[in-house]
Amino acid sequence: MTTTTAAADPQIQRDVLDELDWDAQTRPAEIGVTVADGVVTLTGWVDSYARRWAAERCAHRVRGVRAVASQLEVRLAGGDERTDADIAIAASRALEWDSFVPAERLDVTVADGWLMLRGEVEYGFQRRTAERELRRLRGVRGITNLVEVRASAPPSDEQTRRDLARVLVRRAGVERIDIKVTGDTVVLTGVVRSWWQRDEAERAAWATPGVREVHDRIVVAG
Repeated sequence: MTTTTAAADPQIQRDVLDELDWDAQTRPAEIGVTVADGVVTLTGWVDSYARRWAAERCAHRVRGVRAVASQLEVRLAGGDERTDADIAIAASRALEWDSFVPAERLDVTVADGWLMLRGEVEYGFQRRTAERELRRLRGVRGITNLVEVRASAPPSDEQTRRDLARVLVRRAGVERIDIKVTGDTVVLTGVVRSWWQRDEAERAAWATPGVREVHDRIVVAG
């Protein structure tokens, strides 16, 4: 975890505001930012769930941020209002049209614009992809992702670790990454020379059967 001091909070606040201003998917004039001991709190409102998610990602990207507390309210514009039935139909079609999502294994429930996603998939990236497809839909106020990740033949933690280590060497040519596997969670630590290697390591972890959570703590030291 990144350490920080109270003295660094004003700089983190400025950096988060700059990141919000830089990202074309956010509207920083509607978002307030406060920082205490490296924890960023976002307040205000946005006009879509997709924009709220983008603002949260902006804050997470800033160096020195330990955690993000989002109090952003989603206020849909009049033209973006949709009935729950319309949202449910759009959500089902979005999942069906994505060839990487096993839509037949997923269920979507909509109440007051809030989507509840349930089901079971084999890969963590499928769970994340399904949520990504839904948060882009008009009229969505929020998503609760309850999809479980279960491999058809779950390997042991040690087997998963060895398989993932081989993938990292094959794809990114890195051997200085420490991999810890506990059930459906992978923790990556170590040092790499580029952001591409770090991103590739995380993508490989998400593509491992049965992995539901990936904690990427790799440091880039080029």
